[in-house]
Amino acid sequence: MRIELKMNTFRIKAYAKINLGLDVLRRRPDGYHEVKMIMQTVDLYDDLEFTKLAEDEIRIFTDKEELPADQGNLIWRAAARMKELYQISEGVSVKLTKRIPIAAGMAGGSADAAATIHAMDALFCLGLSLEEKQKIGVKLGADIPYCLMGGTALSEGIGEILTKLPDVPKAKLVIAKPDLDVSTKFVYENLHADSLQYHPDIDGMVASIEKGDLCGITDRMGNVLETVTCKHYPVIEQMKGILKEHGAVNALMSGSGPTVFGIFTDDQNAKEAYEAMQEAGLARQLFLTGFADGRGREE
Repeated sequence: MRIELKMNTFRIKAYAKINLGLDVLRRRPDGYHEVKMIMQTVDLYDDLEFTKLAEDEIRIFTDKEELPADQGNLIWRAAARMKELYQISEGVSVKLTKRIPIAAGMAGGSADAAATIHAMDALFCLGLSLEEKQKIGVKLGADIPYCLMGGTALSEGIGEILTKLPDVPKAKLVIAKPDLDVSTKFVYENLHADSLQYHPDIDGMVASIEKGDLCGITDRMGNVLETVTCKHYPVIEQMKGILKEHGAVNALMSGSGPTVFGIFTDDQNAKEAYEAMQEAGLARQLFLTGFADGRGREE
């Protein structure tokens, strides 16, 4: 997260994530799924501007009509939770410029909620630690503790147990979201976690990250949620195929989908893959970018 202070206004960049590896170990008795994932920040972000209000209100203004501006928005819920916990009688106005694809498996809503927690802490001089913020965030969404930290991390439990990892080696990314939205709830409800035939080598990927071995990372990329999403939406495999045909060392669906990303070690290949994806007309949103660290800078 990058935060800029100017009087009673804070400007924050909320960065998206991809999953370099995503495994689901089991469904717990409480209905949650136990996961083991490698989370990675990418250089694609929403811009948020927070302004302190004298009135006890939460106002949200977005540039996307489909996004709610009330309790249906994680920004609103995060701000309300902070106000409740710390007896904040003043209000806040939030302007959101949305760039991260919506309902895309890139934690856009969680990133915005994490930005809100950071902003409320700074705006109202609460002095919270990262751990304190993460305890607030996990009550709102499983990806929020990671989004508060950013960078490269091993995520376990329901996503709240995080182990910071070294930054991954530099690479180019082509990120493509097809013209459809996928419900995370639908994907997990249709995942048969106990009968999965394949599990990605997350431990091996962690070892490769610690050694700075990009090939070791990309060779182990895998996402068990593809067993659900790709079955219902064949375009995901089509897009992965285009990226690989044009030089991606590997390609994968992020989260519950439908966003697909390819990793490239050659800048020209990445550019050609981006252009090929444009020509194929399969992507509603398309980005040529790279990894980012937890401080919001491109690596």
